[in-house]
Amino acid sequence: MASTEHTAYGDPSAVRARIAGASPLVVKVGSSSLTRATGGLLPEKLETLVVALAARRAAGSGVVLVSSGAIATGMTPLGLRRRPRDLATQQAAASVGQGALLAAYDRAFSAHGIITGQVLLTADDVTRRGHYTNARRTLERLLALGVVPIVNENDTVATQEIRFGDNDRLAALVAHLIDAEALVLLSDVDALYDGPPSHPGTSRIPFVPGPEAIAGVDIGGVGTGVGTGGMVTKVEAAAIATSAGVPTLLTSAANAAAALTGDDVGTAFAPTAARGRARRLWIAHATTPQGRLVLDAGAVAAVTQRGKSLLPAGIKAVEGTFAAGDPVDLVDESGTRVARGLVTYDSRELPGLLGRRTKELAATLGPEYHREVVHRDDLVLL
Repeated sequence: MASTEHTAYGDPSAVRARIAGASPLVVKVGSSSLTRATGGLLPEKLETLVVALAARRAAGSGVVLVSSGAIATGMTPLGLRRRPRDLATQQAAASVGQGALLAAYDRAFSAHGIITGQVLLTADDVTRRGHYTNARRTLERLLALGVVPIVNENDTVATQEIRFGDNDRLAALVAHLIDAEALVLLSDVDALYDGPPSHPGTSRIPFVPGPEAIAGVDIGGVGTGVGTGGMVTKVEAAAIATSAGVPTLLTSAANAAAALTGDDVGTAFAPTAARGRARRLWIAHATTPQGRLVLDAGAVAAVTQRGKSLLPAGIKAVEGTFAAGDPVDLVDESGTRVARGLVTYDSRELPGLLGRRTKELAATLGPEYHREVVHRDDLVLL
């Protein structure tokens, strides 16, 4: 893919300028940029990153750092030579490593007169209404106080069902959560290439104006032995962020200072849509559905075309086991997903309500049944 084709879709210099002047800004750094392949923190790399972030903070920008590395940092004191595969050992390594990682950041930022604050999140924390509001409020207040929040997934308590899966996606969602003006993804790869970087003839893709520009690019690849992501997760994170109006830059941690000042490094991704409601983005990308509701044709049309809430009258069947507040997929009668939302009833309670109008339910069962199964504010189309 020739780089000259990219300029036809937008202005890459304008995107880089937006990133250079963004405040607040979310920066994500991967485990491979901070730790050894066999585990253990590399203090000099962490300090180099902090110097770049401190300069940006001194220039007046609010900065949120999403940092991987807790599990890898905890591997060495536990005598682990490779990243553990089972969840319990991962959680143990994260418990040991998170404190050491944050202590290293605190020392490095303190040298620049900057206070740090730890924010650990699970997907469950930021999709349920009260938790989501608290996460947003906490991050905004930390920024207002001049603190650099250091965010990571709460590996010590997250289960497979409520994990983000990788910090690239977490960073994209945090960027939208706090209305960040830009997202920078740092790893051990300096850019997106139009083929395997080690192959002759491949070249850097400096600018991605939209998904169609890289539709034919073989992204592939996996992360290092200490990380969970690869180029695929970074491009997916860029797609999440740009679809929410957040310009994104992908480059290496070694290029952090240049990236933050707008230099022509890495790959810049242009926003592809205007900003939407942050909470709906979390529901779409940070939740794992616990069940399915099968909708009749009228309910599908009401939800997808008229922006209505889902009512009991339009539901044909309930699948799975879930509690009130859990995410569920809404599917049509052929099984095709049309939306995802947070349900207001338990799965054991819903079958007796199907096909009935809310006024009838309220009259026979009580006023608390005069409510939606999924409110439109808690629903996102897929």
